[in-house]
Amino acid sequence: MEGALQHPHRRIDFEDHMVEHIKANALDRLDGIAHGFFGRRGGISNGIYESLNIGLGSRDDLPNVRENRSRIAATLGVAPDRLLTPYQIHGTDVVVAETPWAPGPYAPRADAVVTKVAGLAVGISTADCTPILFADANARVIGATHAGWRGALAGALEATVARMEELDADRGNIIACIGPTISQPNYEVGSDFRDNFLQGDPQSEGYFTKGPNGRPHFDLPGYVRARLERAGISQIELRTACTYSNELGYFSYRRATHRAEPDYGRQISAIVLTG
Repeated sequence: MEGALQHPHRRIDFEDHMVEHIKANALDRLDGIAHGFFGRRGGISNGIYESLNIGLGSRDDLPNVRENRSRIAATLGVAPDRLLTPYQIHGTDVVVAETPWAPGPYAPRADAVVTKVAGLAVGISTADCTPILFADANARVIGATHAGWRGALAGALEATVARMEELDADRGNIIACIGPTISQPNYEVGSDFRDNFLQGDPQSEGYFTKGPNGRPHFDLPGYVRARLERAGISQIELRTACTYSNELGYFSYRRATHRAEPDYGRQISAIVLTG
């Protein structure tokens, strides 16, 4: 199960704004589950945060961020306080969501959230790293994982699957959908990065290629998919939009860094059991 989605943009009207997100075909076919990989359009933030910035850790005006998150929650059919995201630390910790928690710095420190509680939308924020949404429709268990290179290499995906199994999911039934992330042509890294990565995972050599200037480029979404496959997940859908090159659609930490901008916005990917 792979390839670009056929109808990537879904829109919800909010007065003069439109919240845009893409849906994975594999998840969209499931009854009782709503989800979305949200981009940067449809919010009220301005400047470098225009417009759907959900980053509570950004320097954006907090009321704007809260309004943006409320619009996303409404799109998913939940109250704003039931859109749950962790305080991400580029690690492998997975938190089980059973009740709402306070957002921002008070949230659990983790890079994945799983739940079997209906009405709790679990999500993660990204700005080049890879978002992955999970669902076992039979067991009614869902999850969301943030996987940059550190988390993917360290085992964040495997940890998510294992935690879902603790909630009675069956990895043979789990669907994993990879959302918009930085693409290999735009992910230049150093030789030291490549060498250290290969030491951590000798099977990863095929995810590096030489760029026009001879420096390595890393295929993050390809590597994430490989780690999912190694974990025994056979139902994988890949969404190939590049966050770096698609400035109108997505925030990008790397693009902001290359432009020496003082900060950057974040987008969210989330999933919820609707009943």
